[in-house]
Amino acid sequence: MFNKLRFSLARRRRGMKKRELAEKLSVTERSVSGYESGDQTPERGTLARIAETLRFPEAFFFGDDPEVFEPDTASFRSLSKMTSAQRDSALGAGAVALLLDQWMDSRFTLPEPDVPNLGREGGSALPPLPHGTSEEPEPYPGREGAQDPEAAAAMLRAHWKLGEAPIKNMIALLESKGVRVYSLAIDAKEVDAFSLWKGGKPYVFLNTFKSAEHCRFDAAHELGHLVLHQHAMAQGPDLEREANAFASALLMPRSSVMALAPRTPTLPALIKFKKHWSVSVAALNYRLHAIGLTSEWTYRTLCIQIAKSGFRTSEPEGVAHEKSLVLEKVFAALRKEGVTKAAVAKEINILVDEINELTFGLMLNVLKGGGDSDEPKSRAPLRLVKG
Repeated sequence: MFNKLRFSLARRRRGMKKRELAEKLSVTERSVSGYESGDQTPERGTLARIAETLRFPEAFFFGDDPEVFEPDTASFRSLSKMTSAQRDSALGAGAVALLLDQWMDSRFTLPEPDVPNLGREGGSALPPLPHGTSEEPEPYPGREGAQDPEAAAAMLRAHWKLGEAPIKNMIALLESKGVRVYSLAIDAKEVDAFSLWKGGKPYVFLNTFKSAEHCRFDAAHELGHLVLHQHAMAQGPDLEREANAFASALLMPRSSVMALAPRTPTLPALIKFKKHWSVSVAALNYRLHAIGLTSEWTYRTLCIQIAKSGFRTSEPEGVAHEKSLVLEKVFAALRKEGVTKAAVAKEINILVDEINELTFGLMLNVLKGGGDSDEPKSRAPLRLVKG
């Protein structure tokens, strides 16, 4: 039967209002509402137009009920700046990615989550403190009951045995700890990233239209939400500030910055030294001020220079974008088995381009072609090992 939930998901994925979709389908807005409520089923010709307009195969609308991401369960960095259509499109992309994720889970053994709860709200035990500290840190002088983001970042580095070294690949690190990472590919500056827990698994979704440094910070920011706010509301300015502080401390450990940062901070010096941590000049400028290495006047002066140079939108001497190593291994294993991208798309009932947008462009880069008639072969589950 025609699945009303899948129809609603497809409409929201494309960021369409009911009236807009009705006009494109040459039906009434009441009919579209009827399709979503289950009170009405589209006729054959209308179904074909639905599939073409929403860019989903017809078979997609006849699958099982999908799991849907609700707005109040996801952490959005710029929720106040987003339109409802942009938010729905991002959440719709996440729900579609979950279908792909479930398909991969049935065929591959992926890393199990190792993402500790470092938020005080949950009352769970914290990992051992770093550097042999025996006493618990002082309460965070911010949101009541909140964990100090700086201390939490140090705890997580200790828990994951990262030391003080720069994190070479944030996406690979998250994946190695069982975080499922997908790309959004939404060309809207208001949509940065979001994260959530679903079925005991942590998910992070990154907008790949941002600079590589921006994406790395977004990944660390969302990790902050995952470890600090498991038992808190997913949104709010206080939580965003805590996730920002966590990301800054995780990517640029205090002792590392104290030892290596320029003693006479200038914009050219920031551009030179930011490469060590693979962060933006703006992020390094903020971190230097946060740990007391620059005055308020120096920090503000550098902020102005960064903005005037256009470095808030175009990063100087930028690094290469990171991509998913787990997804690359999945597609490589499928290619070795002779599975084409068309076969994968047919089994999940999602178009190849849609899957490619969710997988950092890896589907088209790794999997070969093949006609729509290619059938996926049954095979035993494959295990992906950390590499």
